[in-house]
Amino acid sequence: MLARALINMVAVLVIACPCAMGLATPTAVMAGTGRGAELGILVKTSESLEIAGQIDTIILDKTGTLTRGQPAVTEIITLAEGWTEEQVLTLAASVEAGSEHPLGEAILAAAKARGLSLQTVDRFRSSSGKGVSAEIEGKKVSVASRRFLEGLQVDTSRAESALEGLEKQARTVVMLAVDGELLGAFGIMDTLKESSVSAVEELHRLGLKVAMLTGDNAKTAQAVARQAGIDEVFADLLPKDKTRQIQALQESGHKVAMVGDGINDAPALAQADVGIAIGTGTDVAIAAAPIVSISGDLQAVPLAVRLSRKTLKTIKQNLFWAFFYNVILIPAAAAGFLNPMLAAGAMSFSSIFVITNSLRLKRFK
Repeated sequence: MLARALINMVAVLVIACPCAMGLATPTAVMAGTGRGAELGILVKTSESLEIAGQIDTIILDKTGTLTRGQPAVTEIITLAEGWTEEQVLTLAASVEAGSEHPLGEAILAAAKARGLSLQTVDRFRSSSGKGVSAEIEGKKVSVASRRFLEGLQVDTSRAESALEGLEKQARTVVMLAVDGELLGAFGIMDTLKESSVSAVEELHRLGLKVAMLTGDNAKTAQAVARQAGIDEVFADLLPKDKTRQIQALQESGHKVAMVGDGINDAPALAQADVGIAIGTGTDVAIAAAPIVSISGDLQAVPLAVRLSRKTLKTIKQNLFWAFFYNVILIPAAAAGFLNPMLAAGAMSFSSIFVITNSLRLKRFK
């Protein structure tokens, strides 16, 4: 009887070895992150891989994320007598030469394309998300959004009809003022990436709400949103406003993912439940986000969500098998239906099953 009891005890100890439970989660996470890297998705933390499958709202930045991030000046409008397009463009480009904003680069590129010579500027200042200003020959020159200029008491009413037409065509409008007088406006267009529309459609198929955050005015933002199929638009936002908008969504019970590429997006990427950076963007954005689309393709966003959901499903399958195995076989071993050799074989098979099931993620597409 003692020998039989010892045999049963050993069988129970062998069959109760928690190897499968210990392997269930890490093997699936490793296989999932490895497959993500092969598909151009860098997942920095296992936590972000888990959360990505639980989100219900995706927030997309516009410039550089939905769009190519290579805007070009399409219209130059003079708004004061005696001023030509070349003069307006020269002043604006001279100020924007000290800026790193994509819209400023577009104005600078337009001036270079026309072979214009830039003027020397003094006291250059940049207001994040608003515009830039400097002094040229003793005059204060501002190149900024309409809202910012109105905050400086610049009368923009003379440009009302022209601006409305540009905004309906999804143009971003940048205005030029000298010593408080509005002299000109620029219509700048940044086209959607080829993958943007299909990526938004796939996010909808996954049951997610898709919204867009942008510093552009509401009319331009709505026009871009219609082209991309976006559900909701938050426009006229400063960088700090983007963070607050995400906080508001979180406080209302949403699990939020933020997708962005610029320095201004970094706080929002950090605030979101999971941040996804576009790999072709700035180093700051990439550092702030736990998930990075290496290629810069927006299709990586729905792909990351699907990969997360598949990984979580695999983890649950592994844990179910591990618990099911113990619940069924421990009583059998205690009752003497399994000898230690069979118990060792069953225990090994359980671990092999968990590992093999996790490796199925390598075939994820």
